[in-house]
Amino acid sequence: MYPQGVTVVTRPLRKDAERNRLRILEAAQEVFADRGLGASLDDIAHHAGVGVGTVYRRFPDKDALIDALFEQRLEEFTAMALAALDNPDPWEGLTAFLEQAAGMQASDRGLKELLINSPHGRQRITSVRDRITPLVNEVVARAQESGALRADIGHQDLPMINMMLITIADAARDVQPDLWRRYLAIVLDGLRAQPTTPTALPVVHLEDEQLDSVMQCWRPPAR
Repeated sequence: MYPQGVTVVTRPLRKDAERNRLRILEAAQEVFADRGLGASLDDIAHHAGVGVGTVYRRFPDKDALIDALFEQRLEEFTAMALAALDNPDPWEGLTAFLEQAAGMQASDRGLKELLINSPHGRQRITSVRDRITPLVNEVVARAQESGALRADIGHQDLPMINMMLITIADAARDVQPDLWRRYLAIVLDGLRAQPTTPTALPVVHLEDEQLDSVMQCWRPPAR
């Protein structure tokens, strides 16, 4: 028994702390995806429905939160590569991997900024390369050994293809957000070892006025 008038403060359960952490991560992913990395911790706290102090208890600064999100995204990227390797059809595994990787970045402005514009992007790209390159090498090798993929394609070509697609996705975001899928289909036909009937393109080309709008929206990455 405690003396009358004494208030007993108990520590929150660990599961409550973890629930808050996951809520903050989910909110941060949504906010950064929509607004980019310029969003503040106050913005994220508001979106998560928690006080900003709760955010700071879980993550001391925005960089720590970005690192946690990047690690989460890296795990998702790894899972995509492993799924491609598990696909019994090597070509389908490769194409699914390219589509999922581009789709993840096309829908996440913050991730795109992190990998292309951020001053910390080079360090994180090195982290991706060290962990993902062996898997991507295997995805490419399987598709080539099956006779489906051109023999002169290397794993280094995939990030460049991805960069082209997400650049289109970012520039066309407000005009035709799925435009990158059209150009992925064109690229995939070019990657085939043997010519086939051209793939039906999933998105129509832009009208002239739409093209002008997209070209005006495009900006080169900040140096």
